[in-house]
Amino acid sequence: MNTTLSSLRSLVPALAVLIVLAAMPALGPSNRLLSLAISAGINIVALYGLSVLFGQTGILSMGHAALVGVGAYAAAVLARDAGLGFWIALPLGGIFAAIAAVIIGVPSLRVSGHHFVIMTFAFGQLLTIVLTNGGDYTGAATGLDLQLPVSFLGVQADDLMPYYYIVLAFVTLSAIASWAIINSPYGRTLRAIRENEKLAASLGINVGRHKIGAFVVSGVFAGVSGVLLAYFLRHISPSQFASFPSIYLALMVMIGGARLLLGPIAGGILVSFLPEVLNLDPVESRILYGVCLIAVILLLPNGLIAGLMDGWQRLLRGNGPKDAAHHAGGKRASEASR
Repeated sequence: MNTTLSSLRSLVPALAVLIVLAAMPALGPSNRLLSLAISAGINIVALYGLSVLFGQTGILSMGHAALVGVGAYAAAVLARDAGLGFWIALPLGGIFAAIAAVIIGVPSLRVSGHHFVIMTFAFGQLLTIVLTNGGDYTGAATGLDLQLPVSFLGVQADDLMPYYYIVLAFVTLSAIASWAIINSPYGRTLRAIRENEKLAASLGINVGRHKIGAFVVSGVFAGVSGVLLAYFLRHISPSQFASFPSIYLALMVMIGGARLLLGPIAGGILVSFLPEVLNLDPVESRILYGVCLIAVILLLPNGLIAGLMDGWQRLLRGNGPKDAAHHAGGKRASEASR
């Protein structure tokens, strides 16, 4: 019972933030800010998949944007060749991305560490080359346009405001799905693999199968994110899913924190809005991202949200250095037992 209540309490902060975001349009934001919010929400859906792979399983992929691209191109091709709309493309985009994740995962997960990172990075580059040289079928370097509108219950949702709420709904579903995975026996198995892969294998856990399963789950999130992106931009091209967008996603999840539900939301919003708030150009933004990533790795290795929560708890309890060290040790033991 206590474990169930604790897991439910972990969902409350994320839902509270999402409720605040649902009320944001009442403030009358500009189209620019609303567009940034939609882009951030689309990234957050993909980040929840990456948080399952990296935060729970301990596997960092540098080809996650390629899986987003699979979902986006699936939506564009289905709309062009089969006349299938947004709501049919959503599950199909997730399925195609999951299949792509299996194709990448089976050979890539035979290696570990930086070798796996390199292989996923290479897949992203390979997909970009294939899409660029796909001729009329993929639109080559210029990409594809989407002409089919998005409708919900007979109401067109092409304007920014309705589409913002659609994206926010999928962010909410992604958060709930991620919470369910984290607090399921499957999630506990993934964390066991993350903490000690050899020990998990000695206990009879099929490590390879569970790694591929986590990769497939992350692919479903990425595919849905790709469909949302394609229908938001109404135009997609190979450069949107190359190496830098994958690094961009990894940066978001590492800054926000991959192990907490608020992490993807914080990382997606911070990285999307910070350059706008500080009025930075693209080059300055990339420099800022690099500085933020180095600072987080050195000072807050579990991400911004986890660092803020630890600091807040220590402030409330008035912990001195000795008590703080004891609290940190207790926290690590608690995480290992989850």
